[in-house]
Order: sequence, then C-alpha cells, then structure tokens
Amino acid sequence: MNSFHEPTPGRAHWVYTHPRADSFNQHLFRAGCSALSEHYDVTVSDLYADGFDPALSERDLGSLSTVPGNVSDLAGEAYARGEVEPEVRREQEALAASELLVLQFPLWWYGPPAMLKGWLDRVLQTGFAQGDLDEDTGLPRRYGDGRLIGRKALIIVTAGDDQRTLSPRGISGDLESLLFPLTHGALWYVGIEALDLHVVYDVDGLGEAGREEERQRLTDRLAGLPRERVRPYRTMLGGDYDRRTRALVDGVNPGRTDLAIHLSD
Repeated sequence: MNSFHEPTPGRAHWVYTHPRADSFNQHLFRAGCSALSEHYDVTVSDLYADGFDPALSERDLGSLSTVPGNVSDLAGEAYARGEVEPEVRREQEALAASELLVLQFPLWWYGPPAMLKGWLDRVLQTGFAQGDLDEDTGLPRRYGDGRLIGRKALIIVTAGDDQRTLSPRGISGDLESLLFPLTHGALWYVGIEALDLHVVYDVDGLGEAGREEERQRLTDRLAGLPRERVRPYRTMLGGDYDRRTRALVDGVNPGRTDLAIHLSD
C-alpha cells in the first residue's frame, strides 16, 4: 500500500553542516533560525555539534546486518521492523513532521560536505523516504512522488568562489548543475520540492559590512518563503519520460542534453 508522511503545517527542520563554532556559517545559521522561528516552529540539527555519524554501515541494517543482500533493501526491511538507529530515527521524525526542510552547508570540492551526504544516505532510508510502487503502473514512486511529498526545501550554500567562477561558463562549473544531484537526485527523488538556491558567493572576501548584508538578505528571504514558487521539475510518471527507459521522450526538448531539460517549460 502506498503511504506518505503527512507534514505538520508551520513546522520546519533546519539541518546545519559546518564544524566551526565561530564561522560565518554559524552566524548565518543563528540569524536564519531566529528569523525563521517568527513564522515556523523550528527544529534544528547541528550535525557536527550533535556528533552525527555520516557513515552508512551494517548497524543501519539492525538484526539483518549479517544477512546477504542489497543494502538498500535490507535497510528498508530493518525500518519496517523498527530497527532504526536512535540518531537516524530522531532525524526522520523531525523531517516527517516538517513542511519545510532547510539544508545549510559550505561548498567543499564542489559538493556538500561528507557529513551532509551521510545524512542523506542514512536518513532517506528505504521504507521511510522511498520504496513504494505506484498502484496503477507498478513502477517505483520516484521523482515528484514518494513518501515525502508535500514538502519544500531551501538550500543555503556558501562558496569561496565568486559568482562568475560558478556560472555556466565559469571554470568551476555551473552551481545549479553541481548541486543537481541534491536538488533533483535526492530531494525530488523522494518528493521534496526545491526552492531556488540561496547562495553566498566569495565568502572569504566578505568584510563585516558584507557579512551583515548577507545576514539581512537571508532573513528577508526567509520572511517571504511562503510566497515563493518551487522549481518545476518534471515528474517521472507525468508523461514526459518513457516509462521503459526513463529518458525524456523524443518530443521533449529534442537535441538538448543540459540538465535544465528536466524542468518543465
């Protein structure tokens, strides 16, 4: 039977990933949580401070840790048995209760820190976030479907490079493309709709005035979140993808291979 976690209106969960207590990210985090709390009931996970273990391992399989088989499938069976590590269970409960997910992190080697990748690996567990089949087609419920539909996500990322360097023609690559595995491959996969990225560029070059400007820009944006539109990614079962190959049908953006083809017109 298909099922999903009904979010609680007015709840938000902020997942913060940075190891330094005196960092600009920490100051941004405090200001952002304070501003968001004016509109939401906010729960917080400071992954480094909490000592979250990012490594998916046999302990995530519960009593099935010695059973041969696919790790994702075994983790799903462990979830069904209620054999979930306490730190993972806490994260799942906070995410399940929230209608807004905030992910904040620095861009390290052009992707999220390993700590946040591990959070995704362990928390978006089969059985909790995904794993159902569509009742009509028998196909997996992914990309716009899944157990976490009804949620939005705001990604706050700080970068040492300037905006030109992280542009489509910049040497570091387009930031939208660099984070496509997160916005589309992880969040949209389980049904969470991503808002536009909130990026602070050239962080190391910011003076105190620049830092204050960025804090204000974030608090202003958080106040207006309910009025923002999510990015319109195409759904897997909406007719734009061939159900056998799961590639776009020939009539949709023919000849193009950029990642923006997965956005509806």
